[in-house]
Amino acid sequence: MRSGALLAAMICAAGSAAAQPAFEDLSGALPPHVYSGGWEHYVGGGVAVLDCDDDGWPDLFAAGGEAPALLLRNATAAPGAALAFEALETPPLTGVTGVYPLDMDADGVLDLFVLRAGPNLALRGLGGCRFEDATAAWGIDPGDGWSTAFSATWEPGAERPTLAVGNYVDRDDPEGPFGACDTHRLLRPGPGGYRAEQIAPGYCTLSMLFTDWSGDGRADLWISNDRHYYVRDGQEQLFRITPSLKEYGPQDGWQPYKLWGMGIASRDLTGDGLPEVAVTSMADQKLFELTGDGGPAYAPVAYDRGTTAHRPYTGDEGRPSTGWHVQFGDVDNDGRDDLFIAKGNVDQMPDAAMRDPDNLLMQGADGRFVEAGGTSGIGSPERSRGAALTDLNRDGLLDLVVVRRRAPMGLYRNLTAGAGNWLSVALAQPGGNAFAVGARIELEAGGKSRWREVQVGGGHAGGQAGPEHFGLGDAGAVRLRVRWPDGVLSDWAEAPANGHVLVRRGAGASISTEAPVPRPAVQPVSQ
Repeated sequence: MRSGALLAAMICAAGSAAAQPAFEDLSGALPPHVYSGGWEHYVGGGVAVLDCDDDGWPDLFAAGGEAPALLLRNATAAPGAALAFEALETPPLTGVTGVYPLDMDADGVLDLFVLRAGPNLALRGLGGCRFEDATAAWGIDPGDGWSTAFSATWEPGAERPTLAVGNYVDRDDPEGPFGACDTHRLLRPGPGGYRAEQIAPGYCTLSMLFTDWSGDGRADLWISNDRHYYVRDGQEQLFRITPSLKEYGPQDGWQPYKLWGMGIASRDLTGDGLPEVAVTSMADQKLFELTGDGGPAYAPVAYDRGTTAHRPYTGDEGRPSTGWHVQFGDVDNDGRDDLFIAKGNVDQMPDAAMRDPDNLLMQGADGRFVEAGGTSGIGSPERSRGAALTDLNRDGLLDLVVVRRRAPMGLYRNLTAGAGNWLSVALAQPGGNAFAVGARIELEAGGKSRWREVQVGGGHAGGQAGPEHFGLGDAGAVRLRVRWPDGVLSDWAEAPANGHVLVRRGAGASISTEAPVPRPAVQPVSQ
């Protein structure tokens, strides 16, 4: 195991004393929106974060289930101001379980892949927060399943992304729902559209994520599955997709973990360049790290790191928790990533906690996590589903938006006093993969190194396309470089703390930078 020596190094590299996280509940400022519906919408309920009008401010697209999905334009007045959003008129879109932003047609404008209980949709971004249905035009078979998971990657030399679409229970199986898990589809771009390959066996997935777990530049597909419906024969899965589909097994080092998998997130927590993987579940939440034994050999470390979050932390509820969305992010900018977990009963499941507040697990200098959901002001007991930690008012602090089943959407402004320094890093490169999905950002600050992979997928039914946020602690400046998706490594560049930078790929191994947005001003970067 790698943990002992690395955690000791993390203590030595720790920056300023941790600030106490604090959020202001601004949920009442949102237009009314509830994720609703019957059995098919017990799961799902994701939210996408993207800048759909190219003004530099993140906008939101929230799934609605049987209710129409909701597109919200960011109307916040200025950096650091109170969060404000306005609903935009869109054609009613129902049956939506989740949504992920990415550039599918290589035009530099973000599109949306919409998951549904029924035919999925690919929405082409037209700018100005306008979208059109391009599913047929792009040659995508929409399917007609119960889609609940999505991830995307760019294979070597490809101008368009390879898409993984995960399905839950096969609604047409007369023997279901138990043991009636559907298969999934891998959509590879080709002449005239996308060709579909079956990913099998399927074990009722609720999340999937392409991750460069080994650090060698190849993204494999982690699929997290719900044993409530696969019952006995399933497990977590890892697939290699290049050059062809191959499922990892014990002979490769992969271990057969069985859990009620709901959401996935990956992040390098120890500074060794390899990601730890968090997976939400019923009862205890999971955190895995590579053992160093070769191959994708992961071991559970949640108990040692304090991230099990297995029961509610308020009230006298003794029944186990149910986790959904999961996301890493440095909430207090102390240079250590924290962990948010959305919680909530499936509907009226009697063996699980009914009042199950969301978790905000703050990482300490020793690498262990401590609960701050209740004291920070984000611990709603409603049935949360999808969520996003993201800087909505561009002040360098990660705010929070939460989609809830049978309850209004939540919005929280981060007001943490005494937070550390920060940096927001966006990438751009020529060609079809304009937002450099699959790139790895290496950043050095305050004597500490960290790596960040640009990904599409994971969480629970929703994702983000935008800058990567780094908390820096006391560091006033950083060095950074990028390993681009094709493996080319940029030169080191320097940037001052507390600003937004765009790293634009130049010729060969060089990079150039420029301000990407009209408001607010963006820090220049010197190399």
